[in-house]
Amino acid sequence: MLLNAVLFLASAFATGAAGSAGFFITSRIVGGLAIGAASVLAPMYIAEVAPAHMRGRLASLQQMAIVLGLFSAFLSNDIIARIAGGAGAIFWLGAPAWRWMFWMEAVPAAAFLLGVLFIPESPRFLIFRGKREQARRIFARIGGDAVALVQQVEQSLRGEHRPRLSDLIIPGTRRIAPVLWVGMGLAAFQQFVGINVIFYYGEVLWKAAGATEQWALRINLLTGFVNILATIPAIALIDRTGRKPLLLAGSVGMALTLGAMAVVFATAGLAADGKPVLTHVAAVAGLTAANLYIVAFGVSWGPVMWVLLGEMFPNQLRGAALAVSGATNWAANFAVTVTFLPLLNAAGLAGAYALYAMGAVLSLPFVWTAVRETKGKTLEQM
Repeated sequence: MLLNAVLFLASAFATGAAGSAGFFITSRIVGGLAIGAASVLAPMYIAEVAPAHMRGRLASLQQMAIVLGLFSAFLSNDIIARIAGGAGAIFWLGAPAWRWMFWMEAVPAAAFLLGVLFIPESPRFLIFRGKREQARRIFARIGGDAVALVQQVEQSLRGEHRPRLSDLIIPGTRRIAPVLWVGMGLAAFQQFVGINVIFYYGEVLWKAAGATEQWALRINLLTGFVNILATIPAIALIDRTGRKPLLLAGSVGMALTLGAMAVVFATAGLAADGKPVLTHVAAVAGLTAANLYIVAFGVSWGPVMWVLLGEMFPNQLRGAALAVSGATNWAANFAVTVTFLPLLNAAGLAGAYALYAMGAVLSLPFVWTAVRETKGKTLEQM
């Protein structure tokens, strides 16, 4: 995580200072490496240091940080562009405003670096390295019966070797461990419901629906704010109701709201330029359904997927399995992102929303049959 923080800082400064497209892209790739690693390291670390009875709430804070980051980026860029008079206008120290939009990334990156300096190493990692007394002190600091926890972890690691990717294969076979398929399925379905299309292409979506650029940007800010608010009940509920009920409820909610948006745009008239023409009632219905969809995602699949990935794998598999599942999530994210604009041109908004609604529908039987409840269990009991 310390290395990651340095990569975030380097990417922020280098991207803003880029003097060529090649240097800019390279700087963004460095930031992408950091994001990919952070998306695996953060839930794994939280799961390994959090007490079982509150692990869900603490792991849900990762999703809260993600949505706060999204909203803060939208807001920061909007404020800088407004003050400067446009993204290309000259801002502080004679640099264009768009460069400052990237340099602002250095603020949370520096906070991350400072924060990591003050947190303890994972006690489970310390036990694996034979540092039993250090691990006991950290468990005592976290809370609970430190001696019993150390013994549980030692028992779960007894006879185990250094973790490696081959651990994901069932010994004596060429088959992948079933629990990894479940993790990869969760990671993929979280993206197949189309949530990041709302954030990456929010302005495109609402302009396609007939909104002006100014209103499209405002709606984008609104959806980011709704996402933050929706994550709060998830934090309150996840250790009470459990992970599986939240996922099932979220799938139903997303299927209904995405279906409603598909109906709104399928029944809309078309202007001469091919854009849908919405009546006032239809526009209100579409915006309401979009925000209810974000609520359904925010209280369920948004935080719960990361919580489960951090806690559902056995100690020996956790690092490798979480890495593969995280890569699956980003691959699905990439696939949904790059196919959206062609899909929009080919099938319109109605077709796009119908496809994502189908993803939500298919996630229901997957969760019902494949996902096991993990509420209240220690990582060793997994």
